[in-house]
Amino acid sequence: MLEGEMSDAGLPDPKEIEELLLGGELKYNRVDAVRLSEMSPEFARRLWRAFGYPSMPEDAVAYTEGDVAALCRIRRLMDDGVLDEDGVIRLVRAFGQTMTRLAEWQVNLLSAMLVTDPQEQPSAEAVSSIVDIAERHIDEFEPLVVHAWRRQLAAAGTRAMAAAASREAEGEDETHPGRLVTTVGFADMVSFTQMSRELDEIALARVVEWFEETAADIIATCGGRLVKTLGDEVLFAGDTPEIGAEIALSIAAAIQDETEIPDVRVGVAHGPVLPLMGDVFGTTVNLAARLTALARPGTVVIDQSLAEALGENEDYTITSMVRRPVQGLGIVQPYVLRRAKP
Repeated sequence: MLEGEMSDAGLPDPKEIEELLLGGELKYNRVDAVRLSEMSPEFARRLWRAFGYPSMPEDAVAYTEGDVAALCRIRRLMDDGVLDEDGVIRLVRAFGQTMTRLAEWQVNLLSAMLVTDPQEQPSAEAVSSIVDIAERHIDEFEPLVVHAWRRQLAAAGTRAMAAAASREAEGEDETHPGRLVTTVGFADMVSFTQMSRELDEIALARVVEWFEETAADIIATCGGRLVKTLGDEVLFAGDTPEIGAEIALSIAAAIQDETEIPDVRVGVAHGPVLPLMGDVFGTTVNLAARLTALARPGTVVIDQSLAEALGENEDYTITSMVRRPVQGLGIVQPYVLRRAKP
C-alpha cells in the first residue's frame, strides 16, 4: 500500500496515486516534454487533445518519462513514413476514446466489488483498497490489455486480407469504391423507454449490461464483430450473409428465452459499407436500422439483398412482407427471416 500522506478524508495522496498508475514520476512540464521529444509544440497539443487528456498550463509539472517516450515513438512513426499527421491524430483519438471507456469500466468494476450497496458511493476504505489492488496487480492487468489488442488486431487483419482476396477473385466493385460488402444488423430492445420509467437506475443498468453481454457473446461465437453498443441497441457486422443471419436469429432467440428481459427486434441488410475508425457507415447501415422498426418483437427482418444471398440456403425460411416506404430510402422490399423447421 502507498505509504505517503493521507488526505483529511482518509484518502491516499492523489499525486501518489497518479504516479503509481502512470508508472513514473511527474517530472516534466509541457515545454520540457516537447523539447525532449523533438516534436513541434502545436502538433504535441493536437496529440494531447486527441488522446483526450485535459489541457495543462505550460509550466505544470504533469508529464512522465512515459509521456516523452510516447511522443518519441509517434515522431519516429512519422519520420519513417508509417503515418502522416492526420493518420496519427486519427489513431491516437481511437486509442484515447477506447482507453477512456476501458479505464472507467475497470474502476467501476473494482468499485462494485468492494461496495456492498450499489446505491452508495465508495468509502475512503474502499478507495484505498482499490489503490492497493492496482499497486499489487497493475503489472498483471497491463499485459492482458496488450494481449486482447493483439488478438483483435489479428482478427481485423485476417478479415481485411479475406476481403481483399474476395475483391481480387470477384473483381472490384466500381460502383462503390472504397466500400466493403458485408452484412450489418441492429438488435433493438422493445419498449426500452417504458422499461426505463418502471425500473430504477441500478436495475435498468443490469438489464442493459445483460443484453450487451449476451449479444456480444453470440456475435463472437458466430464469428462476427460487435461494432458498437447504444444502450438498448447493438450494431453488429458479419463478413458473410450466413454469419449475419446466424447472429440475428441467435440474438432474437436468446433474448426471447429470458422472461425478465423484453424481446428484441432485429434488422439486417447486406451490401457496401464504409468502414471508418472502427465504425461502419452508409446506406446499408441506414437500411438495417430502418428494418428494425418493421420487425415484430422477437423477429428478424432482412433486406432484399440478404434475402437473395440466403435464398438457396435450406437452413432458413424467408417470407416476403408488403413493400413499403422507408424514410430516406424510398420503397423497400422487406423479408422475415426464420430458421427452417427440421
